[in-house]
Amino acid sequence: MRELATLPDTFTALISGRALDSLRRTAAPEPETLLIGSHGAEAWTGPDAQPLQLTPEQAQLLARAQAAVEDVVAAHAGTWLEAKPAGVVLHTRSAIDDIAAAATEAARAKLSAIDGVQVTDGKRVLETSVVHTNKGEGIRTLRTLTGATAVLFAGDDVTDENGFAALLPGDVGVKIGSGDTRASFRVESPEAFTGVLEKLLVLRRARP
Repeated sequence: MRELATLPDTFTALISGRALDSLRRTAAPEPETLLIGSHGAEAWTGPDAQPLQLTPEQAQLLARAQAAVEDVVAAHAGTWLEAKPAGVVLHTRSAIDDIAAAATEAARAKLSAIDGVQVTDGKRVLETSVVHTNKGEGIRTLRTLTGATAVLFAGDDVTDENGFAALLPGDVGVKIGSGDTRASFRVESPEAFTGVLEKLLVLRRARP
C-alpha cells in the first residue's frame, strides 16, 4: 500500500466500517492514503477535509439509538456497544450463539421503531447510523474525487457487498474468504490478498 501510494496516477484508500480515529489507530495509513470511515459517513480526503457534523435532528436520533442498544447490551451477556460519530454498533462476537442471536433481534426491533436510522448487518455486529450511506457510496465519492479510470476494491465482510455492487465495467472486485459475493474474483485469506497487491505494484510500475 505504501509503495502503491507513491506511484503517479495511482491512489490508495481504506474504506471501513470503523470510525476514522479507530481506522487510523489500527491501520496507521500513509498520509497519501484516502480514508472512508463509518461505512461512508466519515471521510478524510486531504488536509482541507471537514470533520463530520451532525444536524440537531441526527444528534437526537443518535442518542435514541444509543439508548436502545445500551438496553440490549445490559440484558445480554457477552455483548457490547461501540459508539461512533454517526452511529452505534452492537457487537455480539463475545456472546454465545443463542444470546448473540437474541440480542441482535432485540436490537433490531428497538431500532426499527426509530424512524430515520439505517441498520446494517455485519459479521457478529449490527450497525446503526443516522447518516444513510454505505461503502459503495464511499467508492463513488473517491472515484469522483480522484478521477480514477478504474477501481480495485477488496473486502471480507458482508458490508463490503455494497462496495462490490458499486463497481463498474473495467473495475476489479476481490472477495477475501468464503461466502456469497458480487465480486468477480476471490482469494482465500488476507495473506493471499497481499500477493494480489504485490502483483498490482509490479504491473503499475511496468506500465508505459
